[in-house]
Amino acid sequence: MPKVKMHPMFIEIQGKLYGMVVKLSPQGELIIAKRPDMSKVKWSKAQKAHRKRFKLATAYAKEALAVPKIRRTYERRAKKLDKTPWGLAVSDYFKGENLLAKG
Repeated sequence: MPKVKMHPMFIEIQGKLYGMVVKLSPQGELIIAKRPDMSKVKWSKAQKAHRKRFKLATAYAKEALAVPKIRRTYERRAKKLDKTPWGLAVSDYFKGENLLAKG
């Protein structure tokens, strides 16, 4: 894989650019990849169901992290586990753990 060193003028770059996707990995490395063409994909029932569950999980994460007390809880756990608060919140939704209901 080629390595690219960007000019210090570019503090951050991400998004779509001419059929390419530019983003940072969790380790902070720049990733440039061809944008996938999903126009002809036929999703199975299981895939559609999972996409729906994932949409609910991200909605839970957004709502949970908006509550300062719950956000601090996720930030402490994330630091211990070397993960992100967002990832833990999404994971908790799939495990059936709802801190909003407990709060």
